[in-house]
Amino acid sequence: MSKTKLLFDLILYINSVQSFTAADVAQEFHISIRTAHRYLMELSEMGVPLYTEPGRNGGYRLLHNRVLPPIFFNENEVFAIFFAFQSLKYYKSLPFEIDIQSVSRKLYAYLPSDTRTKIDKLDSVLSFWNKKRGLSSPFLKEIIEASLENNILDIKYQSKDSTRNREISPLGVYSYDGFWYMPAMDFSHGEIHVFRLDRILELKNTKKNYASAINLNHWLEAQSTQEPREAVHLYAELTREGIRQCMSQPWLEPHVKITGEEQGCVDMYIDKSELAYVSAFFLQLGTNAKVIKPQEVIDYICKQLQETILHYSS
Repeated sequence: MSKTKLLFDLILYINSVQSFTAADVAQEFHISIRTAHRYLMELSEMGVPLYTEPGRNGGYRLLHNRVLPPIFFNENEVFAIFFAFQSLKYYKSLPFEIDIQSVSRKLYAYLPSDTRTKIDKLDSVLSFWNKKRGLSSPFLKEIIEASLENNILDIKYQSKDSTRNREISPLGVYSYDGFWYMPAMDFSHGEIHVFRLDRILELKNTKKNYASAINLNHWLEAQSTQEPREAVHLYAELTREGIRQCMSQPWLEPHVKITGEEQGCVDMYIDKSELAYVSAFFLQLGTNAKVIKPQEVIDYICKQLQETILHYSS
């Protein structure tokens, strides 16, 4: 067996056993103990995180996570990896302490010079941009691990109106517009609610289990086709600028209609629970939108404008 093949197989062996002695390696690969020590030292110098346990019964132990054996990528696959990292670099919090710069440097170092030149040029003209948020999500890793194990969590959550303790079972997490979100079974309401991770102040894993009937991907798919439970008809007239701003909102874009050269409208049904959010959005559009129905949205906008005028006139 060639040395390269033996080192490759040795990485696979280390991954499978995690803890071992030089004698174990010698017996497994039919080499001397001295050669086993030398090969293990070479792996350590290559970056394999091995910890030496001293003493009569000592040996070697693999630190942290398992190490992947060498993998060969073609040029297009390398491009895909580099620019997948682009979509993450604007997030303050990442799961499992992913060090994008470290991974990129390791991959970049082994690329041919012409491929490195292409990566450098592409990096200057292509980006997956998100708003860079200053708020961190310190429990991101714990929530992902709890989702994998179907664990129930006790969280202290800061909502718009209050700060309360909630018992929840997370389906997983997803990112949107620079924030991390967690759909979870909220046992106090008996249904799935969405929580923003940066608003979780405290978290404790109860180690109790709850098996949800739906997973994260099924839940996300259902959201795009879900009909409102308490449907309310929303109709608003739009100027050209109003059309442009509404078209940039994923929840509004399919419902924008062009009715004239510089005129349009939004015609859709929303859930009654979304009235406050919808009202706040159309308030910020000012004279670029005029809500015709429902009356609740009109009343909210008028009230906010009156309170704003009073605030600045007093």
